Amino acid sequence: MRRALPRATLSFAAMVALSAGGLGCSKGTADTSEVQNMPPKTIEEVLKEHTDELMEIPGVVATAQGLSDDKPCIKVFVVEKTPELEQKIPKLLGDFPVVLEASGEIRALPENQE
Repeated sequence: MRRALPRATLSFAAMVALSAGGLGCSKGTADTSEVQNMPPKTIEEVLKEHTDELMEIPGVVATAQGLSDDKPCIKVFVVEKTPELEQKIPKLLGDFPVVLEASGEIRALPENQE
Protein backbone atom coordinates (compact mmCIF):
# COMPACT_ATOMS: atom_id res chain seq x y z
CA MET A 1 0.00 0.00 0.00
CA ARG A 2 1.39 3.40 -0.97
CA ARG A 3 1.68 6.12 1.63
CA ALA A 4 0.39 9.56 0.86
CA LEU A 5 3.25 11.94 0.25
CA PRO A 6 3.46 15.08 2.34
CA ARG A 7 2.81 18.33 0.51
CA ALA A 8 5.98 20.26 -0.09
CA THR A 9 5.90 23.92 0.80
CA LEU A 10 9.14 25.88 0.56
CA SER A 11 9.59 29.52 1.38
CA PHE A 12 11.67 32.66 1.13
CA ALA A 13 10.68 35.44 3.52
CA ALA A 14 8.67 38.02 1.60
CA MET A 15 5.86 40.45 2.43
CA VAL A 16 3.91 42.09 -0.40
CA ALA A 17 0.45 43.63 -0.67
CA LEU A 18 -2.41 41.83 -2.41
CA SER A 19 -4.37 43.99 -4.81
CA ALA A 20 -7.97 44.79 -4.02
CA GLY A 21 -8.91 43.30 -7.39
CA GLY A 22 -7.91 39.86 -6.14
CA LEU A 23 -10.18 39.99 -3.09
CA GLY A 24 -13.51 38.22 -3.24
CA CYS A 25 -16.57 40.05 -1.92
CA SER A 26 -20.13 38.86 -1.59
CA LYS A 27 -22.66 40.87 -3.55
CA GLY A 28 -23.45 44.13 -1.84
CA THR A 29 -21.62 43.36 1.42
CA ALA A 30 -18.60 45.63 1.08
CA ASP A 31 -18.14 49.04 -0.41
CA THR A 32 -14.89 50.15 -2.00
CA SER A 33 -13.76 52.06 1.11
CA GLU A 34 -13.88 48.81 3.14
CA VAL A 35 -11.79 47.00 0.54
CA GLN A 36 -9.25 49.84 0.34
CA ASN A 37 -8.89 49.89 4.15
CA MET A 38 -8.26 46.16 4.49
CA PRO A 39 -4.74 45.32 5.62
CA PRO A 40 -2.58 43.92 2.81
CA LYS A 41 -2.17 40.16 2.57
CA THR A 42 1.27 38.64 2.65
CA ILE A 43 2.55 36.23 0.04
CA GLU A 44 2.35 33.58 2.78
CA GLU A 45 -1.39 34.22 3.18
CA VAL A 46 -2.03 34.17 -0.57
CA LEU A 47 -0.06 30.92 -0.97
CA LYS A 48 -1.90 29.32 1.96
CA GLU A 49 -5.26 30.29 0.45
CA HIS A 50 -4.43 28.70 -2.92
CA THR A 51 -2.12 25.74 -2.19
CA ASP A 52 -4.91 23.17 -1.73
CA GLU A 53 -6.59 24.05 -5.03
CA LEU A 54 -3.24 24.07 -6.87
CA MET A 55 -2.25 20.70 -5.37
CA GLU A 56 -5.52 19.18 -6.65
CA ILE A 57 -4.40 19.76 -10.25
CA PRO A 58 -2.92 16.52 -11.64
CA GLY A 59 0.79 16.99 -12.27
CA VAL A 60 1.35 19.60 -9.54
CA VAL A 61 3.76 18.28 -6.89
CA ALA A 62 4.55 21.32 -4.71
CA THR A 63 4.03 25.02 -4.18
CA ALA A 64 6.48 27.55 -2.80
CA GLN A 65 7.37 31.17 -2.34
CA GLY A 66 10.26 32.28 -4.46
CA LEU A 67 11.83 35.06 -6.44
CA SER A 68 11.46 35.88 -10.11
CA ASP A 69 13.50 38.82 -11.41
CA ASP A 70 14.32 39.60 -7.75
CA LYS A 71 10.62 40.04 -6.92
CA PRO A 72 8.43 37.73 -4.81
CA CYS A 73 6.50 35.11 -6.74
CA ILE A 74 4.54 31.92 -6.16
CA LYS A 75 6.25 28.88 -7.62
CA VAL A 76 4.27 25.85 -8.70
CA PHE A 77 6.37 22.74 -9.20
CA VAL A 78 5.05 20.27 -11.75
CA VAL A 79 6.18 16.84 -12.89
CA GLU A 80 6.44 18.16 -16.45
CA LYS A 81 5.40 21.45 -18.06
CA THR A 82 2.60 20.83 -20.51
CA PRO A 83 0.29 23.19 -22.41
CA GLU A 84 -2.65 21.80 -20.39
CA LEU A 85 -0.98 22.65 -17.07
CA GLU A 86 0.02 26.08 -18.31
CA GLN A 87 -3.66 26.74 -19.10
CA LYS A 88 -4.98 25.40 -15.77
CA ILE A 89 -2.57 27.25 -13.51
CA PRO A 90 -3.20 31.00 -13.18
CA LYS A 91 -0.50 33.43 -14.24
CA LEU A 92 -1.21 35.66 -11.24
CA LEU A 93 -2.52 35.06 -7.70
CA GLY A 94 -3.32 38.41 -6.14
CA ASP A 95 -0.47 40.65 -7.27
CA PHE A 96 2.03 37.80 -7.24
CA PRO A 97 3.22 36.25 -10.51
CA VAL A 98 3.00 32.47 -10.70
CA VAL A 99 6.05 30.66 -12.08
CA LEU A 100 5.85 27.03 -13.24
CA GLU A 101 8.93 24.89 -12.68
CA ALA A 102 9.36 21.34 -13.93
CA SER A 103 10.77 19.34 -11.03
CA GLY A 104 9.79 15.78 -11.83
CA GLU A 105 8.27 13.59 -9.12
CA ILE A 106 8.92 14.57 -5.52
CA ARG A 107 8.98 11.68 -3.07
CA ALA A 108 9.37 11.54 0.69
CA LEU A 109 12.36 9.66 2.03
CA PRO A 110 11.57 6.46 3.94
CA GLU A 111 11.29 7.10 7.69
CA ASN A 112 14.54 5.26 8.45
CA GLN A 113 16.60 7.61 6.19
CA GLU A 114 17.40 11.02 7.58
